[in-house]
Amino acid sequence: MDLYHELNDRLVKKKYNVRLKDVVRIFTKRLFYYIFDSHENELQPLRKAFLDIANNLDIVDGEAIWDEFQSKFHTIRTKLDLDAVAVVNFDPATKTLEEVYLACPGFYAISIYRLSHQLYVQNMPILPRMMSEYVHGITGIDIHPGATIGDSFFVDHGTGIVIGETSVIKNNVKIFQGVTLGGIQVKKILESTKRHPTIEDNVTIYANATILGGDISIGANSTIGANVWITESVPENSLVTYQTEIKIRPKKNGIS
Repeated sequence: MDLYHELNDRLVKKKYNVRLKDVVRIFTKRLFYYIFDSHENELQPLRKAFLDIANNLDIVDGEAIWDEFQSKFHTIRTKLDLDAVAVVNFDPATKTLEEVYLACPGFYAISIYRLSHQLYVQNMPILPRMMSEYVHGITGIDIHPGATIGDSFFVDHGTGIVIGETSVIKNNVKIFQGVTLGGIQVKKILESTKRHPTIEDNVTIYANATILGGDISIGANSTIGANVWITESVPENSLVTYQTEIKIRPKKNGIS
C-alpha cells in the first residue's frame, strides 16, 4: 500500500474532529483568566470543557489528569508572578504589573507555556501542543510545552522566538525577539534524545541569535549578542558577539 492510500485508510477508520481546535482555543483563554481571577463559578465549566476535550481525544483517565492539573494552579500562578516581576524589573518600557498581565505578549506566551507544560509532564497527549500552537498564532512566540523553563523568565518583544521541546532554561533568563533554541539535525530517530540547548542562570540572549544542539550549554551570567550563530558550548561569564563592518559615508550627488 502506498503512503497516500495508507493515510486515506487511517482517515476513514478514524474521524478527526478538527473543530476541536476552536474548543481548545476557548478553553485556553478561560483557563488563563481563571489562573488570575480564580472565580469559583468558572472552575466547574473549565473542568467540564477539559473532560469534553479529553473524551474527544479518547483519554480514559481525564478526571484524574484534571484533578492533578488543578492541584498545580497555585504553583503555576506563583511562577507567573515571578515572571511578571522580572518584566517590570528589567524592561524600562513596562511600568506596572497590571501592564504585564494585560499588555505583554511575551508574558501571555509564558503563561500558556506554564499551563501546557504541566499537562505535558502529566503525559496528556495532543492538548498541550494545541494550547501552545494557539498562543503561537496570537503572539508569534513558539515555545514547545516540553521545554523546561525556570523562574523569572523574561521574553521581550518576542515575535519569532522558537524554543524547542528538549530545551532547558534555568532561572533569570532574558530572551529577545527572533531567538531560536533549536536542534542541529531534524531526524525522527532523535525524538527520545536531548536535541536542544541548555541555558544556565542569568543569561541574556539578544535578537535573532541562533543556538543549536542538545549538547550545547550557555554558561551562567553570559550575554549572547544579536545575530550570532552558536553550535558549541559557551563558558560562564562570556560575552558573545557577531562582528561586521558597517560603513557610514556622505552621499554623492545623484545617488539615493
